Amino acid sequence: MKIAIVCYPTFGGSGVVATELGIALSKRGHEVHFITYKQPVRLDLLNEKIFFHEVNVPEYPLFHFQPYELALSSKLVNIIKGYDIDVLHVHYAIPHAYAGYMAKKMLEQEGISIPMVTTLHGTDITLVGNHPFYKPAVTFSINKSDVVTSVSQSLKDDTNRLFDIKRKIKVIPNFIDLATVKNTFTDCQRGLMASENERIITHISNMREVKCIPDVIRTFYAIQKEIPSKLIMVGDGPERGPAEDLANELGIAPKVVFLGNSNEVEKILCFSDLFLLPSKAESFGLAALEAMSHGVPVISSNAGGLAEVNVHGFSGFLSDVGDVSDMAANALTILRTDAGLKNFKAQAKEQAQNFAIEKVVPLYEEVYTKAIKRIALKKKPSLTK
Repeated sequence: MKIAIVCYPTFGGSGVVATELGIALSKRGHEVHFITYKQPVRLDLLNEKIFFHEVNVPEYPLFHFQPYELALSSKLVNIIKGYDIDVLHVHYAIPHAYAGYMAKKMLEQEGISIPMVTTLHGTDITLVGNHPFYKPAVTFSINKSDVVTSVSQSLKDDTNRLFDIKRKIKVIPNFIDLATVKNTFTDCQRGLMASENERIITHISNMREVKCIPDVIRTFYAIQKEIPSKLIMVGDGPERGPAEDLANELGIAPKVVFLGNSNEVEKILCFSDLFLLPSKAESFGLAALEAMSHGVPVISSNAGGLAEVNVHGFSGFLSDVGDVSDMAANALTILRTDAGLKNFKAQAKEQAQNFAIEKVVPLYEEVYTKAIKRIALKKKPSLTK
């Protein structure tokens, strides 16, 4: 198949998933075309099966905000025609599904029909999409998609609850390429992060309010009172400053390391004993899955799709949003003994296997194949007596 993928090219979960999906599809023999305003961050290798097409938005004084949707839809028309694309897969309802639908209508004027698959990732539904300004456009874009998928059952339920959806939504979870997970670092490198007798606890996020960063600090505060430990905070965002102030206020600043954005996440997770994710909203919980793939058990809230990723009492524990005391108690259950920690680490890695990329990519291939066949049947002229 020839597949066009539209996504955001940034570090966000949807962009990462879309890029990894395209790379995996190319390895399975498909021709993949990425169409976005910048080369995706995870797309560091272009080959005979992977293409990148940049969307340029001309600047005109007439426009206060440059019309990216118009530029994208026009680019889609040119790429679909020029490369004889079989299926269009857009990640995020707006603006991508909206632009994709306009491209479809323009192509139909030239006798070209192509199916559009829309994958919902979370923010496009629960935050941006539910805003009164955008809700009609989001509803329209989803209902005009040929196939709609969501990354969790929780997100599917939210979408059906918040919007008047006429389309059936298929759940296809996020995934991880376990073959790329590295655990080959030496023990001596662990000493750069903590002493031999200290547990290493990690949090990785963009440190926005939704991630409940103060709860990370408070949970760790309770943990370190019982067990020698260090907290490694990876990422940057508006909540970092207040979190540093809170660590100082609680007198644990020497035990909390703020690394900012890091290119050594795999090394950090390799040496981590526990991952904290107390978010108030997560459509899936990709950061939790990445931690589990390295054998790191997860203490998380039960918000959104997290309960579909983190199995309570097996790969970690779930707590109600904001219940810091319960999160701390669960963390201590995991960390208190070496044997208990070893068991949870093995179970976390086992749970991650359920989201292996080899299991998920075929689900998308099946969706593409069925969508292409449905379009072909619609084009076939009906037989008359």
